[in-house]
Amino acid sequence: MLRIAISTHIYSTNITNTGIILLDKTDKEILILLQKRADISISEIAEAVNLSSSPCWRRIQRLEEDGYIQQRVTLLDRNKLNLGTTVFVAVRTNQHTPEWLEAFAHAVDDIPEVVEFYRMSGDVDYLLRVVVPDIATFDTVYKKLISTVELSDVSSSFAMEDIKYTTELPLTYAAMK
Repeated sequence: MLRIAISTHIYSTNITNTGIILLDKTDKEILILLQKRADISISEIAEAVNLSSSPCWRRIQRLEEDGYIQQRVTLLDRNKLNLGTTVFVAVRTNQHTPEWLEAFAHAVDDIPEVVEFYRMSGDVDYLLRVVVPDIATFDTVYKKLISTVELSDVSSSFAMEDIKYTTELPLTYAAMK
């Protein structure tokens, strides 16, 4: 436990050896509520976690400052926005230099239809998730992708159905006080 003296007050915070600030049960409950609905009011959160509004607001501010809350966003309906086709693109390359990766990452960043981009272990070097209106639009995205940097293999799989999709993280594993 780190004890910090400021003026005549003593504040305590629990920090692990790795620098992770431990959450308590109330912090976790607040994060669960905010993951479900980012527009929930402070008073609704405070009532749900048995706090008054001011301490609740301060906790949310601390969670933001500590980096637990990165940003608050609005989730849009892809289908209503004519983006109902999801494509997973597996990329293999013989290039593994930092310069190549920087060029590839920059190229992918310039394609707004790519909504997720991962470096992988195993057979595939990179995996992209692409959202587009249809196969013809994906073909345009595909041609743009392969024209930017040297790739040895690009394989695409079209999602037939969204069975589970969530942005909520399981907070079961969060470091707790």
